Order: sequence, then structure tokens, then C-alpha cells
Amino acid sequence: MTDEAYMTLALSLAKRAKGFTHPNPTVGCVVVKNGKIVGRGFHEGAGKPHAEVVALSQAGKEAQGSILYVTLEPCTHFGRTPPCTDAILRYGVKRVVVAVEDPNPLVGGKGIKRLKEAGLEVTVGVLEEEARLLNEDFFTYVSKRRPYITLKLAQSADGKIATLSGNSKWISSEDSRRYAHKLRSEATAILVGINTVLKDNPSLTIRHFPSPRQPLRVVLDPNLRIDPSLKIASSSEARTLLFHRKRDKKKEEALSSRGVELIALEDFSLGNILEELYRREVVHLLVEGGAKTVSSFLKSGLWDRMIIFQAPKLIGDGISIGDLGVRSVREAKKMKLRRTFKIGQDIVAEYIPLF
Repeated sequence: MTDEAYMTLALSLAKRAKGFTHPNPTVGCVVVKNGKIVGRGFHEGAGKPHAEVVALSQAGKEAQGSILYVTLEPCTHFGRTPPCTDAILRYGVKRVVVAVEDPNPLVGGKGIKRLKEAGLEVTVGVLEEEARLLNEDFFTYVSKRRPYITLKLAQSADGKIATLSGNSKWISSEDSRRYAHKLRSEATAILVGINTVLKDNPSLTIRHFPSPRQPLRVVLDPNLRIDPSLKIASSSEARTLLFHRKRDKKKEEALSSRGVELIALEDFSLGNILEELYRREVVHLLVEGGAKTVSSFLKSGLWDRMIIFQAPKLIGDGISIGDLGVRSVREAKKMKLRRTFKIGQDIVAEYIPLF
């Protein structure tokens, strides 16, 4: 097998824990001795052994003189766990193949440098593009110091996300909604505006995809209109963080008693909200609408990926994405279509911005 083949296996291992490792990146590792795989592993979550340590522990004595394939540069600093470079040297690995350097300033080439200085052969850049895509949320979180932001929409073939009365259940198919729960599993937090909460009374939990944890639920409610009896105000299934501007001591106490964490902001801006979420180690933020909330992110240019589920239905007069401040076609927000695929009769399109 080639370096690319072994790295492909390491990437597939990493994908098993996609979204479960935050604030850490998703990493997979394979250890090979004399053309035979003697160890494999992936990082399961913050505080748990890193992929290299899992794979090396499985390889044991066979790791001596082996080749280690890892999807992200091994760390060389003490965090929640000891440095992976120490384990690589201790087990006697002779060559390390790295897909991509770690953008974290605590690592940033230091792991590769240490291994080279110790006499190991180090190859960097094998399936680099695939490895960057796997951890694009982590790379954005580190480089931009804010969460990676995915916008999710379900719309009709004529671009409506709801009828004029506000009804949107259900535009997309049941299979598409199941896939949406996979998207939730990859996110650290799910964000909605108060209109969605009042209209749909959502749980915002993962129910149709296996997940070891529930994402943080984030609600934007500047005027504190939320009803404490709604599902999202219960802490029994997942934690809820609510941003507001208006103060109402009685309602705040009622919400707090149900486990809701409240943050009052005098300057109720997306920048301040994202700054707080970054501080709380929210690596990947999934924005589920509705129109006003999604359009606010689009107008601010604060997004990294948009996923649109388009159903083969026509609504006619209805609610679309909202005012983006575009007054001529030349002012239209430009995007790049990254991929499309079908789920049943629905078409799923994934876009990234062209700023």
C-alpha cells in the first residue's frame, strides 16, 4: 500500500469522531510495520488519549521501527494530555507521515521540528487537502478566533422557507431531516432566533443519529420573549445558553431555575455573541434559522458554509431568506458551490462564501 492509502485509512478513522472532539481537532492514526498495520486509533474526545497514543498502544512492541501515519501534526506540548511526540519517540517509530500541520500556535510546526531533530524521517502533506477539509471547523476556530459557522436551510424549489403564515413543517423530507441530525452531531452548538423558538417549540437535540453528547443550544432573544415552559428552556436533554438585552428579573429567575444560562448584552451584536461562544470553546456553530437570524449572519459576512435542502415543492407567495441589503444583481452575495447530492427527492447543495 502507498502513503496515500494508509493516510486514507487514517482519515476514515478520524471521521468516526467528527464533532465529538471539540475543542480538539478530529485526528486519526495508523501504525505500519513491514507493510502490515499493527496499530490504529482515533481521538475520541477532549481529555481522552490522542490518536497517536491509541494506535501506538495497540501496536506495542511492534511500533519499534514502524511508520506512523497521522492526519494532523503531533502535538509537542502539555494540554489535557501529554505530548504525542514523546510517545512517538518512546515507542521507537522510525518515520512519521503527516497530512497537514496544526494551525494551533502551541504546535504550528514544533511537533514536526522536534521529530526531525530526534532523527526521524518526517513527510508532510500527504492528502493535505482532505485533512484540511476534515478539520476546517478547527482551522477556522484557531485562525479567526471565532466558531466555524454553518448555515442550514430547508426551502421549496421556488426558494421559500415557509408559507406566508409562517408554516414550515415540513418542507424537506424525513430522510433529509435525519441527515440534518448528523449535521447537529458535528456541531458544538446549535443557534436559533427567538421567532423559531416561539413558532416551533423545538428541542434542538440530536435524536436520529448516534451521538455521545448533545450540542449546546443557543437562543438569540434580545427582548426576552421566551416562555420558560418551552422545551428549549429545560436542561433535562441539553444545556441552553440564552443571549438577551432586555432585563426581566422574574423571567430571568424562572429560566435560571430550569437550568437556562442567561447572558445580558447591552450591545446585542453577532460579534459580541460569537466572541462569547469562542471563549466557551464553541468550535462549530450550526445556525438553523429562521429567516431573520440567517439573513443577519449573511449580511454580516459571518459564515463559512451554507447547506440548503431543496424540496421538489412549490409554495408561491411565502417567506424567503430575508433582506440582505441587495438592491441590484451586481450587489448579490457571491458563493461557490462546493458539492451537491440527493437525499430521496430532495437536492442538497453546499456552498462556501466568495468574499
